[in-house]
This record gives sequence, C-alpha cells and structure tokens, in this order.
Amino acid sequence: VQLQASGGGLVQAGGSLRLSCAASGSIRSFSQMGWYRQAPGQQRELVASIDQTGSSSYYLHSVKGRFTISRDNAENTIYLQMNSLKPEDTGVYYCNGFEFSITYWGQGTQVTVSS
Repeated sequence: VQLQASGGGLVQAGGSLRLSCAASGSIRSFSQMGWYRQAPGQQRELVASIDQTGSSSYYLHSVKGRFTISRDNAENTIYLQMNSLKPEDTGVYYCNGFEFSITYWGQGTQVTVSS
C-alpha cells in the first residue's frame, strides 16, 4: 500500500488547510493511522492519530481544539482539518498507517503558516 499526502500550502496565521492522505489500497485493516509533522531542525512528532473505526483519536496538546483527524475507510483516505493555524504549525506533514506490524509512510506535504 502506498500513501499519498496532499493539501499543504502557504497560509496566513488564523487560516485553514485540509490535508488528505489517499491510500493505493484498502485501509480497513489499518489499526491506526495518523499525521506527523517535522519542522526544520526538529524531530518528527505525532500530531494526531485515529483508530481503525474512527471512534477514538489522539491529538498533540498544542493542536487540540484546532485540528480534526478523520478517516473514510470506503474511500481509503484520511484527513486532517487544520483551523486557526499558527506559525509554529509550519512543517512537513506526513501521513502514516499501521497494519499487521508494518508501518507505512506517505511522502509528506509542506505546510507553511506566515505571521
């Protein structure tokens, strides 16, 4: 399975973006899927994750209340709705999926938030 992330771009602080991660195959058996980000000179960090059915999710403390992760198993896609963006949200965003002890990564999409 390949993951293809899209939706990044340049936005002003306070703006919104919606990231998408489309899988080349079924994601129904992916127990966890998520979004990570990596800012320049920083380690990659988990921003949000969602379980297999979409009933449980996790958010990094700094994005709680602003970001929403969702998944559409029928469309083999996960999303990250990002609102009230801040300059510190800038980075490359990667989607990730975990299935049967295998971890899959997408190629990353750049998000830049200007002040």
